Amino acid sequence: MSATPHQPTVTEREARQVAEAAREQDWRKPSFAKELFLGRFRLDLIHPHPMPAEDDVQRGEEFLAKLRDFCETKIDSARVERDAQIPDEVIDGLKDIGALGMKIDTKYGGLGLTQVYYNKALALVGSASPAIGALLSAHQSIGVPQPLKLFGTQEQKDVFLPRCARTDISAFLLTEPDVGSDPARLATSAVPDGDDYVLDGVKLWTTNGVVADLLVVMARVPKSEGHKGGITAFVVEAGSEGITVENRNAFMGLRGLENGVTRFHQVRVPAANRIGPEGAGLKIALTTLNTGRLSLPAMCVGAGKWCLKIAREWSAAREQWGKPVALHEAVGSKISFIAATTFALEAVVDLSSQMADENRNDIRIEAALAKLYGSEMGCLMADELVQIRGGRGFETAASLAARGERAVPAEQILRDLRINRIFEGSTEIMHLLIAREAVDAHLSVAGDLIDPDKSLSDKAKAGASAGVFYAKWLPKLVAGPGQLPRSYGEFNRHVDLSPHLRYVERNARKLARSTFYAMSRWQGRMETKQGFLGRIVDIGAELFAMSAACVRAEHLRLTGQHGREAYQLADAFCRQSRIRVDELFGRLWSNTDDLDRKVVKGVLAGTYEWLEQGVIDPSGEGPWIADATPGPSRKENVHRPIR
Repeated sequence: MSATPHQPTVTEREARQVAEAAREQDWRKPSFAKELFLGRFRLDLIHPHPMPAEDDVQRGEEFLAKLRDFCETKIDSARVERDAQIPDEVIDGLKDIGALGMKIDTKYGGLGLTQVYYNKALALVGSASPAIGALLSAHQSIGVPQPLKLFGTQEQKDVFLPRCARTDISAFLLTEPDVGSDPARLATSAVPDGDDYVLDGVKLWTTNGVVADLLVVMARVPKSEGHKGGITAFVVEAGSEGITVENRNAFMGLRGLENGVTRFHQVRVPAANRIGPEGAGLKIALTTLNTGRLSLPAMCVGAGKWCLKIAREWSAAREQWGKPVALHEAVGSKISFIAATTFALEAVVDLSSQMADENRNDIRIEAALAKLYGSEMGCLMADELVQIRGGRGFETAASLAARGERAVPAEQILRDLRINRIFEGSTEIMHLLIAREAVDAHLSVAGDLIDPDKSLSDKAKAGASAGVFYAKWLPKLVAGPGQLPRSYGEFNRHVDLSPHLRYVERNARKLARSTFYAMSRWQGRMETKQGFLGRIVDIGAELFAMSAACVRAEHLRLTGQHGREAYQLADAFCRQSRIRVDELFGRLWSNTDDLDRKVVKGVLAGTYEWLEQGVIDPSGEGPWIADATPGPSRKENVHRPIR
């Protein structure tokens, strides 16, 4: 794809260097998922299940009760879907109960909820209206509050956090019309001018941007005397002169989403509004997402719970061939999948969230796995619900109500959830991001061996270092507790979950052996084997989910909360998951990846263009990517702050 005139032209290597520089390089705290990918099943890092403090629970439960009452009495999901807009009075009501400040410290006027209760709140409000869940999540998980909490100065916190807690909606602006997951090509500029920076550029898909009061903007500062330069983060007043919201975008789902296109033309931003140093923008964004990503799977948990409720009620009422459809195996297997997967996904999100609250583990991989797994499984559960509902699943809630039936928005939840596989890092990008973290230990000792730009002496040093590392590491992958029949016996209750944990331990070692073999085989070409890396990550996600499900079942048993039923659900999930893991392992080495690459080259070369004949393309005219040349806006400003 050719760059537009103002677009930086970068090589693949340069793009990778930018992404690599933005990574957190160090592992200062233990990580269950990182150890899992290295073949070490550290159950002690997640079991016994971490527990929240009593005052956190009390504060969280009190707010959930208030939020539930608000959702039941003030939110009309059908109206949001019909009007494609969240009513202003609903947003005002959310402000009144403090929902904008769920994660903001009480000293700034927020509620100071833990990550666990913030996620429970998002699951609740997201079930009432996914568009409202997205608004609150974008505001707090990636908008102004979180990066300021982590990287802001005390002055910035004092100025902006009280506003974000009660009155001001925030948005996060990174993506551009021709820049998605490749930030090295970021074109929006921030040119130093005295005590200000001057912003120019166009940002696309600015969730909350249409109604936002405050923006976090990523822009490139040019390198100059006294300025390090690089991609930098700024807090920008959305009403500043030169900012135009040029379009409110419309999507297949989340119809109430206030998502737009925002143009900056000669926008002056005080240097005091810069978050962190110049060049730290991507690192700030990625660090913010380490826990911010948990909000999305939390709402997938809420969707799974709703899908289970509808599947249960409908399949008990609907009869075919003399019995409820739930009792037909073809339908029953779908209901079992929804129930077991909802249980496991809630286990993953709650465990990751509690670990985030305790801050004793590094959860960057766990949060990424939760986002990846939650978004994929959420879509599958919604799709299965539509299938269970049959023709009624494809029919809109409004149409069902018009002909006298219960207005069940099954098709809407499927449309609303679909974006989650793209939001905050697409599934494909998440695969690569997690894979990079999963092989970090290997690259740290052997990276120079496969780097074509390294000298022979560097390679020799790397070879010696790698030899020491692998001499200690590889023998540990041969045997482990997973081969001992009595291992993890504390999980053997009325249902025996210990075989599943032994399976996880054995397959964690197998996963590490497979990764090592692949690195030995492909070396520097490993990064191009995206199909293989994706399957490696998917196996890790399943093993993590199985571990979380078993730990949660035992936790619920010990606390007297449906322990017997939890064990049953964990057992069902693990058995379903093991089938997927075995298939993924088989596909590591038996797949069509090489053939697919040949076919793709043929498609791009026009070799199969004859196959496209016989259809009409209903697409309209226009460029594939809109022009984003900096300059004054020629469109009406559709920005509408809610006051």
